[in-house]
Amino acid sequence: MAGKIIQAAGGIVVRKGARPLIAIVQRSKDDRWVLPRGKLKRTERAVVGARREVVEETGHRVKVREFLGAITYRAQGRPKVVQFWRMQAAVRPSHDLMKDIAAVEWLPLKAAVRRLFYPLEKLFLKSVGRSAIPRRKSKTKAKKKKQNKKNKKRRL
Repeated sequence: MAGKIIQAAGGIVVRKGARPLIAIVQRSKDDRWVLPRGKLKRTERAVVGARREVVEETGHRVKVREFLGAITYRAQGRPKVVQFWRMQAAVRPSHDLMKDIAAVEWLPLKAAVRRLFYPLEKLFLKSVGRSAIPRRKSKTKAKKKKQNKKNKKRRL
């Protein structure tokens, strides 16, 4: 028998700056670098559990944004489903890390993908990473928009 499905949730956590950075965490039990995530409590909604796990594992308060997808795999002989949301992290940490986490690193997307231990997480982050990073408006687009407004006013 396959056993009951293990439900978990987490986040692709982005911190804004000159260059957006993504959080990955190092587990204390095996030193592996993973995306911040964890098992849900029995009656916990996935999005609530995702926020809780990310705050515990990164030490940063977060704003939860859109759902990015899920990965599934077998853990201890049982199917496990981990749902992920895009999250925006506060600039500074506001909580201590839980004892299960040895370290947090904030890395550019490509470096974060390389550092992750599990191939499935690497593939997932690689496929959703670009959509998780907020796009900056290019100066050219901003200039065009401003020029269009000027032209519109002149016509009136």
